[in-house]
Amino acid sequence: MNEVKRPKKPLIFYYGIVMLALLLFNFLAMPWLMQRQVQNVDYGTFLDMAENKELGRVEVQQQENQIVFTNKDNTVIYKTGMMPNDQNLTQALKDSGASFEGEIIEQTNPIVSFVVSWVLPIVLFIAIGEYMSKKMMQRAGGPNAMMFGKSNAKIYVKSSEGIKFSDVAGEDEAKENLREIVDYLHNPNKYREIGASMPKGILLVGPPGTGKTMLAKAAAGESNVPFFSMSGSEFVEMFVGMGASKVRDLFKQAKEKAPCIVFIDEIDAIGQKRDGRLGGNDEREQTLNQLLTEMDGFEENTGVIILAATNRPESLDPALTRPGRFDRRIPVELPDLKGREEILKVHAKKVKVDEKVDFSKIARMASGASGAELANIINEAALRAVRDGRRFVTQSDLEESIEVVIAGYQKKNAILTDEEKKIVAYHEIGHALVAAKQTNSAPVQKITIVPRTSGALGYTMQVEEGNHYLMSQEELENKIATLTGGRAAEELIFHSASTGASNDIEQATKLARAMITRYGMSKDFDMVALETVQNQYLGGDASLACSEQTQTEIDKQVVALVKKQHEKAMKILEDNRSKLDELANHLYEKETISGEEFMSILNG
Repeated sequence: MNEVKRPKKPLIFYYGIVMLALLLFNFLAMPWLMQRQVQNVDYGTFLDMAENKELGRVEVQQQENQIVFTNKDNTVIYKTGMMPNDQNLTQALKDSGASFEGEIIEQTNPIVSFVVSWVLPIVLFIAIGEYMSKKMMQRAGGPNAMMFGKSNAKIYVKSSEGIKFSDVAGEDEAKENLREIVDYLHNPNKYREIGASMPKGILLVGPPGTGKTMLAKAAAGESNVPFFSMSGSEFVEMFVGMGASKVRDLFKQAKEKAPCIVFIDEIDAIGQKRDGRLGGNDEREQTLNQLLTEMDGFEENTGVIILAATNRPESLDPALTRPGRFDRRIPVELPDLKGREEILKVHAKKVKVDEKVDFSKIARMASGASGAELANIINEAALRAVRDGRRFVTQSDLEESIEVVIAGYQKKNAILTDEEKKIVAYHEIGHALVAAKQTNSAPVQKITIVPRTSGALGYTMQVEEGNHYLMSQEELENKIATLTGGRAAEELIFHSASTGASNDIEQATKLARAMITRYGMSKDFDMVALETVQNQYLGGDASLACSEQTQTEIDKQVVALVKKQHEKAMKILEDNRSKLDELANHLYEKETISGEEFMSILNG
């Protein structure tokens, strides 16, 4: 757990502290430092010294009713009180030969006076100035704000304890591509003899959380070479030209440390396509131009390999991705079933796991999860085991952690009324029953009506038996029918509709529109792409690329397709009304049932 940091105080606070210290110094310390040692004597001693002509200088202070005087050599200062109505004082001073007319005795040490008056103020102001400038720079750009143009890349030097390919699971194709780079860094002569040259740049492309940064570190760990890591956003400075200077400094360091690997994370921050717009910030474009120049500036086979990662490859400038710069693109996709199982086992080594855990089943349940999400599932399972007082992670912990990642935690304080609970039970059984009565549908794994923090009042989990890369038109239509099964059950039993089907409606509509506009599953439009997908690794936002008349026709076909599957789901439920009631009542009582329980009642 990170320590909670105190909020930074404003600069006016530090100015106030400094001013208070100066005032206290002036009023308290300064008079004490400037005061010379003064000896208090009686009035008789003063008269004796005057009579013996041992006085040097005399100052009569009428208001303070005292006399300050020195010895003959002016080395010692004395002070005594005045006797009232002493008419012989003036004559005694004249007879002593002392200097007293208009004289003021300096009660300060000359050396102390010089130090306090000149040296100390200069030292104080220099110290205050340095402290304030440091604070201002930290506010402006952190501790390295004065290092303009210097690369602040993180350098991971050679280490036998670094990340290796064995620590990265589920990305066999990406590791195979990077192994060639590792072999080149180990045996460059083998490639030089035949005249082959390694790519200057390698681009790792994939969704967030798939392990692009970890693969780059693993390549450096296997190669046992220095590894320079820097984020693309760190090149962009508030001063134009500083980013380009950082690029030059980074490549200069890399050439000095060759052979090495330079890794630029989120390169789309500086590598976006250039356009013809005037104005704006030229810093990003200058940084990109410098990067392009540096990649062309060093010779091949120098031992400097540049790795970059992005999840927005379509936004990169063509000059950056052309051959000769980032020659090779390595996709780092979401892991398949085998990959998910391997990733789970790698992360499970860090926690105590029950020997009976079936990682294959957990991998099937976590379909579509990235490596980061799978690591989170293992951690959530370990936390659940601790909360329940167990010393190891069980199968139920892992299954529950998947539900936590998908739908959130169970809501302890959400209490449904009996009527709402019955509606949700019929709704979820409607989904499961329609799915079970259709061919080419994924088997039902679990049904629950326990509310979750994501807002879901219940859900039906379907799990594929194996890898599924293609979906036929019949499978997609069956999926739409399954999504409409919940609303169909509500209409059949309660002759009404509720707001619980909002997410089902959204998914069914999106799937039906994709079938018509992107998958070419419409007889009227044939194999014409009517929609383009952007940012495929970041949600895949789609935009229509057709006329208004075509959009109107698309809307009509989407409505017709969803309506047809809705009617099919209603027909399935009407034909199995008795099983629908039996299963819904069982779910209402149990709140959560497994796929095995569901199928045994359905087939019983």
